[in-house]
Amino acid sequence: MKFGKEYASQMVPEWQEAYMNYDSLKTILKDIQRMKQRSRQNGGLKRAMTLNRAFSGLVQGQKKTPISPSKKDIESQYILVNSVSKNGSESYETTFLKVAEEGGECEQEYFRRLDDEFNKVDKFYKTKVKEVIAEAESLSQQMDALIAFRIKVEKLQGVLQDSTQSEPVEQKQETTSSGIKSVPLEILGHVKLNKTFETPGSIIQNFVNVAGQTETFSRENLKKVEKQLKMAFVEFYLKLRHLKSYSFLNILAFSKIMKKYDKITSRRASTSYMSMVDNSYLSISDEVTKLMERVEDTFIKHFSNSNRRKGMNNLRPKTKKERHRISFSLGLFVGCSAALILALILIIHARGLLDKRGKTQYMENMFPLYSLFAFVVLHMLMYAANICFWRQYRVNYPFIFGFKQGTELGYREVLLVSFCLAALALTSVLSNLDMEMNPKTKEYEALTELLPLGLVLLVIIVLICPFNIIYRSSRFFFLASLFHCICAPLYKVALQDFFLADQLTSQVQAIRSLEFYICYYGWGDYKQRQNTCKSSGVYNTFYFIVAVIPYWSRFLQCLRRLCEEKDPMQGYNGLKYLVTIIAITTRTAYSLYMGFSWKIISGIFSAIATIYGTYWDLVVDWGLLQRQSKNRWLRDKLLIPSKSVYFAAIVLNVLLRFAWLQTVLNIQFSFLHRQTLITIVASLEIIRRGIWNFFRLENEHLNNVGKYRAFKSVPLPFTYCEEDEDHNE
Repeated sequence: MKFGKEYASQMVPEWQEAYMNYDSLKTILKDIQRMKQRSRQNGGLKRAMTLNRAFSGLVQGQKKTPISPSKKDIESQYILVNSVSKNGSESYETTFLKVAEEGGECEQEYFRRLDDEFNKVDKFYKTKVKEVIAEAESLSQQMDALIAFRIKVEKLQGVLQDSTQSEPVEQKQETTSSGIKSVPLEILGHVKLNKTFETPGSIIQNFVNVAGQTETFSRENLKKVEKQLKMAFVEFYLKLRHLKSYSFLNILAFSKIMKKYDKITSRRASTSYMSMVDNSYLSISDEVTKLMERVEDTFIKHFSNSNRRKGMNNLRPKTKKERHRISFSLGLFVGCSAALILALILIIHARGLLDKRGKTQYMENMFPLYSLFAFVVLHMLMYAANICFWRQYRVNYPFIFGFKQGTELGYREVLLVSFCLAALALTSVLSNLDMEMNPKTKEYEALTELLPLGLVLLVIIVLICPFNIIYRSSRFFFLASLFHCICAPLYKVALQDFFLADQLTSQVQAIRSLEFYICYYGWGDYKQRQNTCKSSGVYNTFYFIVAVIPYWSRFLQCLRRLCEEKDPMQGYNGLKYLVTIIAITTRTAYSLYMGFSWKIISGIFSAIATIYGTYWDLVVDWGLLQRQSKNRWLRDKLLIPSKSVYFAAIVLNVLLRFAWLQTVLNIQFSFLHRQTLITIVASLEIIRRGIWNFFRLENEHLNNVGKYRAFKSVPLPFTYCEEDEDHNE
C-alpha cells in the first residue's frame, strides 16, 4: 500500500482537516517534477551546441583545489528555516535560497505551503495537549474524591480493619506513582455527587427525594461512581492514544514528503527541515507519553485490582479480526437464497399456482405473514449497503452510534445475517405452497401452516439469547436502544436511540404484520386459512395504535430533548412527528372505512406531513439546499465527489415520500393483489429510509469533523463546590 493511502486510513476521521495535507503537497511536487523534465529537455539542446566550441587543451595551469564544503554548508545553500513569533505564538518560516533558478518560484510556493501545514499541525497538537492536561487534572481531582468516597463507604459498612481504624481515617495514606499522598476525608465536604437523570429510576428518585446522606455513601453509589470513572479513564486513554498517533503520523508524513522533494529536485534539503521538525514541540513534547503511563498505572491499580493484563485489555481498543469463515458462510447463504428464489419461481409456473382457487386465500392469510421477513431482510440489506459506503467514505459510524470498540458489525456480517434469515424464510415458503386442502381432512397441514410462527419465535429467541453467540453485543445493543424507544421519554435520548426510532417509522407495515400474527394464530383458524381480523373492532383499533407507536415514541424523544437542551429545533421536529401521526391516523381510517370526507382529510394532512418531512430531511437532517454554499444548493463539504449523486438522492427522496398517494387515491392494478401492492409501497419506504440513513450520518460526521469531536463525552461523578463558588464570584 502506498504511503498516501496508508496515511489516510490511519487518520482519526474527525481530525482529518488537522493533519498535514499530503496530497496537496504531492500535487505541487508533481508540478515541480514536470518543470524539471522540461528543463532537462532544453538542457540537452544547449549541450549539443557546446560540442562545436574550440578545444581548450589537455594541459592547463594548476589551480588550487577548493576545499569541499561540509554537508551542513551545502544544505544551507538551499533553505533556511527560522522560528518567528506571530500573535504571541511560535511558528516556522522557510526561506528558499534558489528562487532565481528555473522553477524556483514553484519550489518557493512548495515550502510556503509546507510551512503552513506544519504550523497548522503544531498548533493543533499544542491545543490538544493543553486540553488533555486540563482533563488530567480534573480526573486527578475525581480520583481523590473517589478514594475518599471509598474510605467513607468502607467505614460506614464496617469493612475497615482494626489496624486501619486505630489511625485517624482522615489520614489514610494512598500510594501513588509519585510517592505517598494523603487523602483526607475533608474532600467529601467540598464535592457533591452528581445526579443523573438518564434512567426512569433516577428520575423517580429525584421526584421522591428520599436519598439521604447515609444512602449517598452506599455500595451501590460507589459502584456507579467507579463505573463512571472507569469509562472516563478509558475514553481519556483513547484520546491520548490518538494524540500520540497524530504526532507520529504527521512527523512521518513530513519526512516522506521531504524525501520526495529531494528525489525530484536532486537537492538535500530534507535534513535541515527535518531537524527543525525534530526540535519542534510536535516531536520533543513528552507530556502525552507520561500521561499514558500514569493513566495505565492508575487504571490497573484502582479499576483492575492490580491485574495488568485485564487493565490493558480494557484500555486498549480491541482490533476486529477479519474472518474468512464469514465470507464463506455469506457466499453459501447467498447461493442458497438465489437457488430458493429460482426454485420458487419454477414451482409456481410448473404447478400453475397463480391460477388455483386457493390463490386469494393464500394472499389474504399467508402472504402478510411472510412479508414481515421481506421487510426485515430488505432493511438489513439497506443497512449493509450503508455500512459499506460509510466505510468507503470514512464516515466514523461506530463512534457516532456509540458502539463498543471492536464489537461493531461490518457489512459482511449484516449481509450474512440477512441472507441467513432470507434462506430460512424462503425454505418456509417453499414448504407451505399448497393452494388446496387435504381432501381427506379438509384442512391444510398444521405443521407447515405453523412454520411462519415458528420462524418468528426462532428470531425472537435468537435475539434475546443470553449466550455469547451470534453477535451478542450487537443484539443487546439493539435491544437496549429498542427498550429506550419504547420507554421514551424516561431515558436520556442518545443518537442511536432516535436513529432506531426513525427506522421503526419506516417499518409500520412490519409492525402491523406482527399484529396480524397474533390475530391469525390466536383467534383465526390457521388450519382452514381463515381469519376474521379485519371485521374485529379490537384488531382495527390496534391497527391504528401500532402504526402510531413509532412516531409517538419519536415525538416523546423530541420533547425530552427540548426540555434538556432548550433547543427550539427539537420542538419543530416534534411538531413534524405530531402532524405525521395525524396523517397516518386519517389514512388508516380511510383505508378501513373509505368515505369521501376521510379521503379529503387524509389527503390534506398527508400533503402537509410530506412537505414538512421532505424539507426537514433535505435541510436539517442532510444539511443540503444551502444557496450560499460553494456547492450550489448542496453544502460546503461533500464526501461524495460527484454532485449528481446528491441531486439524485434529493429527487428520489421527494418521489418516495409521496408513496402514500397509493392509499389516498386508492390506486389499484388488475395484475397485482392488494396485499402485493401494500408490500411494494412499504418496501419503497424502506428503500427511502436506507438512502436517508447514508446522508444523515454523513452530515453528522461532517459536523463532528468541523468541531474536531472525536470522543464521547463521559459525565463525571463528582462536582467540586469550590469551582462553583469561583464561577459565581
